[in-house]
Amino acid sequence: MHEIKLAITPGEPAGIGPDLVLLHQLARLSDTRDYPTQIILADPELLEERSQELGLNTLNLHSMSHEKDIDSNAINIWPIKLNSPVKTGELNSTNADYVIACLEEAVRFCEKGVCQGMVTGPIQKSIINESGIPFSGHTEWLAERTKTPFVVMMLESSNLRVALATTHLPLREVADAIQAEPLLMTMEIIHKSLQQYLGLTHPRILVCGLNPHAGESGHLGMEEIETIIPTIKQARDKGINAIGPLPADTAFTPASLKGADIVLAMYHDQGLSVLKHQGFGEAANITLGLPIIRTSVDHGTALDIAGTGKAEIGSLETAINIAAEMARQKFKTILK
Repeated sequence: MHEIKLAITPGEPAGIGPDLVLLHQLARLSDTRDYPTQIILADPELLEERSQELGLNTLNLHSMSHEKDIDSNAINIWPIKLNSPVKTGELNSTNADYVIACLEEAVRFCEKGVCQGMVTGPIQKSIINESGIPFSGHTEWLAERTKTPFVVMMLESSNLRVALATTHLPLREVADAIQAEPLLMTMEIIHKSLQQYLGLTHPRILVCGLNPHAGESGHLGMEEIETIIPTIKQARDKGINAIGPLPADTAFTPASLKGADIVLAMYHDQGLSVLKHQGFGEAANITLGLPIIRTSVDHGTALDIAGTGKAEIGSLETAINIAAEMARQKFKTILK
């Protein structure tokens, strides 16, 4: 059995990311379950200070000196220095470089094979942009960093998977972004990823329409007739089990979801509002199409509760479990 190692980036240092990492590690060290080995990429002083703030003074924090310096009885930290001291709950744009440096190192660990996947904590996109670094999200940054021309955002809860045809776009730009070529590539990546990482031989993809009632035969919009329906036919001709387009207001009913492996929504809130209503705080964000495995929490930085001990670790645990399972399944696929 291959050992699974995951690189964990806590994200925004002033938010709940450090809390989540520490609380999860506390649970891991006191549990008998088989957790993957985890390397935290962060400033050890930040974690030490937050540990004291949370009253977790007994945690054993181990600063690694080289990549194989793993202590199975400790919280293993790959040291990355903050630019400025952190005041919990207060953003500081001078630490934007630190957030990016943590991500850079996590990608490097995955590319070198030191880790088999990376799990990212919540970031504050606004503060990174204010520092002068253009940043629209983890998904887009990772695609550019790994020179991946096309990626797909997917979220997964305990009983629902939702992928997105478009991600962080203003609503008025969505219709223009629904084009045949990227939509087909999205379906192809979903199909291949569910096979590779979940072991599904013929995944069933439900495709939402863009307009109300999936356009109602063109009376409520032509995107379905002109783009979505022909692209679904192309996908099916390639052996992809794509069904639709379905009206988004009924696509998520139990009857529609029966037997489905994933729903492809046309835009961010069309799909994620449903998933987060159903499983917020227990779901994970997965980037499909990258050369590395990457999962993330499904929530933001929650600056108002950072350092209070009120942060819930459910989404981080889900993200870690999914990343580990994807890595195991990838090993199985390679060995076939």
